[in-house]
Amino acid sequence: MKYSTFMMPLHPPGRDVGETLQEDREAVLLADRLGFSEAYVGEHVTDAAETVTSSMIFLASLAAQTQQIKLGTGTINLPNAHPAAVAAQAAMLDHLLGGRFIMGISPGGLMSDAEVFGNFGRDRNAMFVESINTILKIWESEPPYDIEGQFWKVSVAKTMIPEIGQGFIMKPLQRPHPPIVGTAVAPFSQGVTEMAKRGWGPISANFLMPEWVKSHWPKYVEGREAVGAVASPDGWRVAKSIFVADDDATARRYALEEGGPYHFYFKQLTRKLLNGGRGNLFKTDPSMADSAVTPDYVTRRLVLAGTVNSVVDQILSFREHVGDFGNLVYACHDWQDKALGRRSMELFANEVMPRVNAALRA
Repeated sequence: MKYSTFMMPLHPPGRDVGETLQEDREAVLLADRLGFSEAYVGEHVTDAAETVTSSMIFLASLAAQTQQIKLGTGTINLPNAHPAAVAAQAAMLDHLLGGRFIMGISPGGLMSDAEVFGNFGRDRNAMFVESINTILKIWESEPPYDIEGQFWKVSVAKTMIPEIGQGFIMKPLQRPHPPIVGTAVAPFSQGVTEMAKRGWGPISANFLMPEWVKSHWPKYVEGREAVGAVASPDGWRVAKSIFVADDDATARRYALEEGGPYHFYFKQLTRKLLNGGRGNLFKTDPSMADSAVTPDYVTRRLVLAGTVNSVVDQILSFREHVGDFGNLVYACHDWQDKALGRRSMELFANEVMPRVNAALRA
């Protein structure tokens, strides 16, 4: 099983922005040195706790300093930008990374972003589909393009000068396009089926109960079979919040208890999702009251924390419950204690995953 990392760059509001950006960059650079296969970074514009406002700009800052790790947007919120701008920027980033770019896309889930970009209350799923179709059409076409949809039009018919190159939009290095992935955040997600039909890879979110993560595999199979393809677990990425420490007391304090960065993360997330009517993601019993979905309850249900042996056992138990998947995605949280944050990643890569893979081979 491969292992990657996914950073929803969530930090306590009020922390120095430059400091949080440097911390997030250090986490990706460390992942590269430790052999993580991929690193994804999210983006939001209207959130003081999330200081990466453009995942592509952030990843571009790492292009020259990373060696082997593939870097992915996690995700580009497509309704919030013109598809021609996304197509050109993603193509450039793919060249900067020498083909190590993975394009993660979504409709975006932060409603204040939707409001500020003027698509709150609109059919953002339809905007998402039109946007990615337009981007792919740009990459497979030549100018003048003349691509017109419900929300956007792309054309340079009036202004192109072919002999000097004016009017051409850059194509990515990877052809026909970089690998495309999308986050799966709903139980029994139909989005997983649609991604699978297109050959895209789903990433099951780290804030889903295991019962809902388990529901994604049949939907992935459904999508692959619909186009006459065979579903492989290698194409399924599953994210989990994980913390590995040298002793159980540190693991409990840092990853499970109030005051730690993992508890802070889920306190932020439960407030946002409950307010947005998405509290079902944290429930396995529909009759459970929203008031029972506390940060303490969610953190203890969703975080895998402990010493190396304990976390190995928890990962194997989780995998036995949800089924086989090809890439375990370590969710990166705020480094409230930089030494502990780094140590967790080192233990995970150097000790936990080798033991997990040895157990799977056995």
